[in-house]
Amino acid sequence: MHIALREVHDSDLPVFFRQMNDPEALRMAAFTPKDPADWEAFAVHWAKIRASRDVVRTILGDGDVLGSTAVYGEPGEREVTYWVDRAYWGQGVATAALRALLAEVRDRPLYARAAADNTGSRRVLEKCGFVTSARARGFAAARCEEIDEVVLHLAQ
Repeated sequence: MHIALREVHDSDLPVFFRQMNDPEALRMAAFTPKDPADWEAFAVHWAKIRASRDVVRTILGDGDVLGSTAVYGEPGEREVTYWVDRAYWGQGVATAALRALLAEVRDRPLYARAAADNTGSRRVLEKCGFVTSARARGFAAARCEEIDEVVLHLAQ
């Protein structure tokens, strides 16, 4: 499958919303909006993201919308994020998309966070050169509890 990134289109948002309401994906991501089923809050959030100076991209696989990826935040504290449709987990989509994003955004250092038990996401980050630099605890809305998370960084 050919993975590519492009600017986010209005037509991508319903796809992102559907992906973000997959119960298993929510549990794995853990750190999600309080109510991911709130379309209005979702739309406001995405309007803010798209109006920002952050780098936000749609992930395409052979032309189909598979998810999104972004670099956001202030210089020196910027973080990466990604969300891939569960139907494509384990197929290298997130890794290929993150590599493409890192080639586009040359700022370093970059950071990432993942639920400590989300081994798939941690593996994607490690394949892209991120290393664990800290551990923390935080409230995971998708799990309604405080959980362990890892903080990773990419220095070069």
